[in-house]
Amino acid sequence: MKPLNAFLLVALLAAVGAGGWWFGRSSQATSHEAHPSAGATNSARRVLYYQSPMHPWIKSDKPGNCTICGMTLTAVYEGDQGIDAGEGIVSLGTNTIQAIHVATEVVQRAPLRRTLRFAGTIEDDDSRHRILSAYVAGRIDRLFVNYQGAEVKEGQPLAQLFSPMLLTSQREYLALKRQSDLGESTRMLLAAAGQRLRQLGLTETQLGALSDVAITNIHTEVTAPVTGTVVKRLVYEGEYVMEGQKLFELADFSTMWFQFDAYEQDLPWLALGQEVVVTTPSVTGKTFAGKIAFIDPNVRDLSRSARVRVEIPNPLVTDDGRAQRLLRHRLFAEATVQLTAAPALLVPRTAVLMPDHRPVVYVDKGGGAYEQRAIKLGRRGDSSWEVLEGLTAGEAVVTQGNLLIDAQAQLNSGGSPVHDHGGAASNPPDRAPVAEAKTVAALPPATALNESQKALLGELFTTADKLGAALAADDLAAFNAAAPPLHTLVPKVVSALAEAGDWISIAGQLNQSGHLAEAKDLADARKAFHGFVTPVTELALGIRRNTTNAVPRIFQCPMTKRSFEGAPANARWIQLTPETRNPYYGAAMLDCGAEVKP
Repeated sequence: MKPLNAFLLVALLAAVGAGGWWFGRSSQATSHEAHPSAGATNSARRVLYYQSPMHPWIKSDKPGNCTICGMTLTAVYEGDQGIDAGEGIVSLGTNTIQAIHVATEVVQRAPLRRTLRFAGTIEDDDSRHRILSAYVAGRIDRLFVNYQGAEVKEGQPLAQLFSPMLLTSQREYLALKRQSDLGESTRMLLAAAGQRLRQLGLTETQLGALSDVAITNIHTEVTAPVTGTVVKRLVYEGEYVMEGQKLFELADFSTMWFQFDAYEQDLPWLALGQEVVVTTPSVTGKTFAGKIAFIDPNVRDLSRSARVRVEIPNPLVTDDGRAQRLLRHRLFAEATVQLTAAPALLVPRTAVLMPDHRPVVYVDKGGGAYEQRAIKLGRRGDSSWEVLEGLTAGEAVVTQGNLLIDAQAQLNSGGSPVHDHGGAASNPPDRAPVAEAKTVAALPPATALNESQKALLGELFTTADKLGAALAADDLAAFNAAAPPLHTLVPKVVSALAEAGDWISIAGQLNQSGHLAEAKDLADARKAFHGFVTPVTELALGIRRNTTNAVPRIFQCPMTKRSFEGAPANARWIQLTPETRNPYYGAAMLDCGAEVKP
């Protein structure tokens, strides 16, 4: 009985299925007959394109499958509206992508590396600086060291002094010491006489050797209190000196202090004991390693900077038979600090655009579509930004061609801004390179500067023009000749910008990159020029016309990637003349670029 019931159930289900199929076919036939024009209408309408329902930016003029998910493309007919790809999505064809040389890079977690550069001066160890004064009045009868820069050792005779007071005290001391009966009172007198001689400048060594001095000797030697270098000689032979008068100034140059100002945005990167590499134009081809020994806890109000001290050894060398220290006192020098932070999510700096101070990137969605994404930035590295929000590891961002993609996004939106469409965003702690930005910081107008500050900026723009003109002419010698004035000009400009109030960030960038060392070749010169002219260009873009004798013009070249190692895709520079003179390529592409209009 059970097998029969199972057979009947299967047959019943088959019959129901067949009836449903027939009913569906009949309904379709009836519907087609009732509306005979529907099929004819679809066949008469022209297909505009085929679109992926899952990835709307994937479009084709022929039927096919989505290149991302593999789904069948849906026809979009004339008069119909396709699926909106979404706000901030820019879709480009293959030819366009190749024409603008779009390049992408995958976002990943990696150590954040940062190189900080500072300019300062080399000073002597202040705790080992001594001034030798006369303890007693007298006459300098002889100088054993009669020139500045002499290297002396502790206890070495510097001069021969005749002093009646000192001579009398010495003879009283010797008379007491030579007495055969040294009673308690005599010992007390002897101790008092010895103490007096110490107060008059005699050392313990001189006091001990006093018994061996001939009775006819009327001179006392003035000795060096420390080992070091004679910084100043303030007396001559035959000169009478008074008590307290300065005779010599000595400094210990064996360890030098390199001191520089670090702006507050760089202070979190610095710590005691960090290794620092110091170079100076006066000692070419050599580097000096030292460690940070002190960071001033006080930040200056005007410059928003703190003093940092690095201790570096100063070797003694022999030059033409005369010993001297390799590093001289008060030299200009530059410091480089290589820093590596813990691994973080990093995005290339060339991928970040800064419209209205809001960092955005373009994320490659595949199939020629690029999504604009607002992000939140953290610390800035040499070639990367730390990303706090807005991206995940593994996503690909556009590193080259993003400016043109951004321009296309604005055209798609009818010229209205497309950068404020939600998502994470923040003002970064540091500015991105001006060559990669759509806009620059809103800076105070020219009226905020006094005449002295305007004149300094005019001199800065004029120097930038000279450097650029030298590179445009491929003249390395002219570039190196125009660079040294920056060593004195840049600190003045930095101070003037700091006094203006809202210029601290640009002042910090200029202070780090504005001291140009002698370049060994044109590629090295162009790299140094780019670091210097970037904050200068940002400054000029913000104020445009604010100097007494120079009207800065800003030019941009979109093909600078091959001009030197690590060059950005496009870069800007300063000119005072209207014709294009490209400093990044010189004669090879002298007229490549165009003026950036306000």
